Amino acid sequence: YPGIYDEPADSTRQQERHYHLLSQLQNLVKDLPSSFQQRLSYTMLSDLALALIDGTVFEIVQGLLEIQHLTERNLYNQRQKLHSEHRGLKQELVRKHKEALQSCKSHNLAVLRSSQQAEIEALEQRVKDEQRMMDEKIVAEMDQKVIDQQTTLEKAGVPGFYTTTSPQELTLQMNLLELILKLQQKESQSGSL
Repeated sequence: YPGIYDEPADSTRQQERHYHLLSQLQNLVKDLPSSFQQRLSYTMLSDLALALIDGTVFEIVQGLLEIQHLTERNLYNQRQKLHSEHRGLKQELVRKHKEALQSCKSHNLAVLRSSQQAEIEALEQRVKDEQRMMDEKIVAEMDQKVIDQQTTLEKAGVPGFYTTTSPQELTLQMNLLELILKLQQKESQSGSL
């Protein structure tokens, strides 16, 4: 009857792992600002330690972090590409204006300069509008990533995680993530994971 004798040992191992993780979390919390220490009750830390026992949450957090970094890099590259396109448009306009000025008759100079100024202002407005739209897209996409992360961690049973836009709750969730990442790092260094 090997199964009968394994259960108590497994339960004891889980209990020891829970206490170990809880102790580690309590030590890590000491590095947080006191306003957040007060919000992280013993019960919440104990529940967090329970959620971390099998290592699944560590893997989920790592996966979410990788997705976030890929998203950030992709959005940064899109923004850089837009800046390059704008720089090219401005250089092309300057070149076109120089050519027009060189072949312009002096009596048409005032009209040419006026139309060129209008073209410059139109391009500047277009650049400004496109940059604003890109920035709004980036903010919306990052907000969606936060919601995705909150939902995933809530479904994984990680205490403190649910969909919210409250700055205080978001900061608390970021502190919880930081605790999880620091604990994961400690665990992997000591070989406990």
